Amino acid sequence: MLSQARDAWKGTLMAVFQPGEETAQGAQAMIDDGLLKRFPTPDVVLGQHVMVGAAGTVAGSAGPITSAADSLQIRLFGRGAHGSMPQASIDPVVMAASVVLRLQTVVSREVAANDAAVVTVGVLQAGTKENVIPGDAVIKLNVRTFDAGVRKHVLAAIERIVNAEAEASGALRKPEITPLDRYPLNVNDETASNRIAEAFRDYFSADRVRHTGPAPASEDFGCFGTAWQVPSVFWFVGGDDPKLYAEARAAGKLNELPVNHSPQFAPVVHPTLETGVEALVVGALAWLGAP
Repeated sequence: MLSQARDAWKGTLMAVFQPGEETAQGAQAMIDDGLLKRFPTPDVVLGQHVMVGAAGTVAGSAGPITSAADSLQIRLFGRGAHGSMPQASIDPVVMAASVVLRLQTVVSREVAANDAAVVTVGVLQAGTKENVIPGDAVIKLNVRTFDAGVRKHVLAAIERIVNAEAEASGALRKPEITPLDRYPLNVNDETASNRIAEAFRDYFSADRVRHTGPAPASEDFGCFGTAWQVPSVFWFVGGDDPKLYAEARAAGKLNELPVNHSPQFAPVVHPTLETGVEALVVGALAWLGAP
């Protein structure tokens, strides 16, 4: 669209087609591959992501917009035995279950109410047979935070709990805690965000531009602005059927709508697609402008 309307703007537009966002490796891989040396330094970096929200709307805010994220794998070591002879075992299933339950107290009892953090266990794997106590168990978990101090405390609390539960179970070997991936905190530049918000309000109707707080989702988009040392702005495009979203909101059931990574999350194509295209074009023109 911008190429077909070259008389409406001037400057340089660079479209970044980034791979590997879901593994937190794509942006950094492009940077490591010479992105900063091979291409000119931009005035601003813009990006967007479809999220829960009424299709046809855009939402964002200045400051932190997506959380930092840390994923960990924890391997707990026990001693396997026959299911009928638990006294001969050090049961890693019980050990893992205790770890999972105790981890639920990290946010509720160790993070202040005016801070924010999420600790989610997404994987608990142990054993292959109902009458065999396995020799080990694997937990994979994900942590989301918006503050460096909170992040440091939560990660330390996880390590403390994992090691303490293993010791309490009499494990003969310390657990292995392996980092899997990490996303940085994504912070929107205030001046640039206000410029984007003004451009959106001028183009979209007022009820289609919404202010949102930081989302506990994570993105490696912020790596580009950090590496180039330029402002960046990231916003969200709603993908839910507007009627269904309005009904869920009125009924206080927004948490029942399928969210990103749910197998039921299926954004409606229209007007989600058009809104996303329009938002990127309007955002770009806020800098490229009319000659």
